[in-house]
Amino acid sequence: MTYVTACIDGSASAPAVCDYAAWASQRLDAPLTFLHVLDQRQYPVSADLSGNIGLGSREHLLNELAALDEQRNKLALEQGLVMLAAARERAIADGVSSPESKQRHGDLLESLRELENDIRLLVIGRQGESSDGAELHVGSQLESVIRIMHRPVLVTPASFKQPESAMLAFDGGATTRKGVEMLAASPLLKGLSIHLVMVGTETTENAVQMEAARSTLSSAGHKVHTAIRTGEVEPALHTYQEEHGIDLLVMGAYGHSRIRQFLVGSTTAHMLRTTTTPLLLLR
Repeated sequence: MTYVTACIDGSASAPAVCDYAAWASQRLDAPLTFLHVLDQRQYPVSADLSGNIGLGSREHLLNELAALDEQRNKLALEQGLVMLAAARERAIADGVSSPESKQRHGDLLESLRELENDIRLLVIGRQGESSDGAELHVGSQLESVIRIMHRPVLVTPASFKQPESAMLAFDGGATTRKGVEMLAASPLLKGLSIHLVMVGTETTENAVQMEAARSTLSSAGHKVHTAIRTGEVEPALHTYQEEHGIDLLVMGAYGHSRIRQFLVGSTTAHMLRTTTTPLLLLR
């Protein structure tokens, strides 16, 4: 059994993560689980301070510091359990039956690697707890999560709006052709209008590729709109999205074209910063 897995923390975007995860769980008819990872760098299991200058000879101080660390970690774990319980309650209110939860003490990336085989869709906020209040800042681990995951990733904004339309950035490459097939086969966007947008020139080859993709999605019951826009990838996509009031942007996480270059390295962070709607990255 594979799950919609939602990563939650104490950030202001956690409620939206819960709501998008609940929406996806019901659309996919897949069980939902919430994951909270207590960062071992911030909350180590134990700290050895005996090597610090002057502390080795003060055993009572070492014991007191160790006790404080233990209490701090215990409170952080309890806070995580409270957040998980609140997330489950919110999901149940959204219509999900029997959501589950997991808590790990360690590293987020390692935890996701261990759980990946059980994940159908990963839902994660654009901003984490450490980046709250920084509007143009994305979570420090988000790009790393996107790179290591071999499952679709839904990156959510700070507030929830039920998607009614989606835009697939299409470049005709193998990754986006596979993305078309994934969307056609998945119930996640069933009934939603899909805008198939290519950034490039209106050549015969591009027109043939667009028509093949349109036909695949139409056969799956989608109402499909197609467009070929010129210019730079990011501004062209954002402009089209704004013009048509599109709720959800869909892209291949890594392709073999301008869109691939666009999503690698610092430009990935730039895309995530400038996107105000959820971004579904297909792998």
